[in-house]
Amino acid sequence: MSSLTRWLSLSVLLLLAAPGVARAQTSGVSDAPTQSPEPVSLRTEPQAPLTQEGQQPPPAAMPEAPRAQGAILDGQVRHGAFLSGPGSLTFILHHTVMGAMGGFFTQGFANGFSFERSSREAMLAGTLLGAGLGFGTSAWWQFNNWVDKPLGYFGIGNAVIGAMFLGGFMDMLTHDTSLLTWSSFIGAELGAWLTAAIAGGQMPLNHGLLVASGGGWGLAYTALLMAIVHFSGTRISGKTWVDTLLIAPGIGATALALATLKYNPTSSQILRADIFGAGVGAVVLVLSALVLGGFDQPTPYVLAFLGSAGAITTVSLLWEEAAERPSSMTSRTVPSKAYRNDWW
Repeated sequence: MSSLTRWLSLSVLLLLAAPGVARAQTSGVSDAPTQSPEPVSLRTEPQAPLTQEGQQPPPAAMPEAPRAQGAILDGQVRHGAFLSGPGSLTFILHHTVMGAMGGFFTQGFANGFSFERSSREAMLAGTLLGAGLGFGTSAWWQFNNWVDKPLGYFGIGNAVIGAMFLGGFMDMLTHDTSLLTWSSFIGAELGAWLTAAIAGGQMPLNHGLLVASGGGWGLAYTALLMAIVHFSGTRISGKTWVDTLLIAPGIGATALALATLKYNPTSSQILRADIFGAGVGAVVLVLSALVLGGFDQPTPYVLAFLGSAGAITTVSLLWEEAAERPSSMTSRTVPSKAYRNDWW
């Protein structure tokens, strides 16, 4: 009886478990724990660092091109075995011609430009000796110092300003033509060599333009001031006119040469100021003279002086070059002070 009871119990259990086994077999699901599929890669690739704005930095720049080979002078590659830089030839020719002219005119004025043999020999010797000294010293200088084009060109202008200054200054003290010739020659040499020694072979173009502009505006404004005084009733002699106008460019150039120690305007700023100042001054002078009845009165010169100076000041201080170029900055990143002028 007991065996029959156990058999009946086992049969009931099998009947109850049969539907579950059938469902498991039909669904294909196993009760065994499944393993999650293996990920493609558990290793992370290194990522580029993010900048402060949350953007990735630009791709690595191209490798630098190989540097030019050759002798290095003042951080620049020499242009040749004899000429050091692009302005060397101009520099040498300038000093050679200046020395030749100085030797010729100093000996010519000393001998009254006589056609006697001794006078001709003196002028020939002075010309050759001056040319030789100018060539030798300038060649030695440029061989040991890199010379760029601005120095070669502006050295010529500064030599002329130096000759005018020292010649005009000495003319106030003496009437000796020989001494005046020597003074002008020495002034030209000083102007050229001070430019080379102080400004250096790598003289910036904007500094050369600023000094040249100072010489030109010194001459122009001095002429206007003297015209104002002259036509106001105080007569100025011809010698005073000449001496003052010879000295004025040197003073103006020296003043703006000292200004380069603090200010660094761009070349376009300088040229723009020169063009506006000259244009406004000339137009105001001509129009006011036509309206008022002539140039023999001080008013046109006063108006031209004020108009030119006002145009130069306004254009120099208020012309913002950054506004001419498109800006990539958004309004959220623009600082409170948008720009800083080169003059303050």
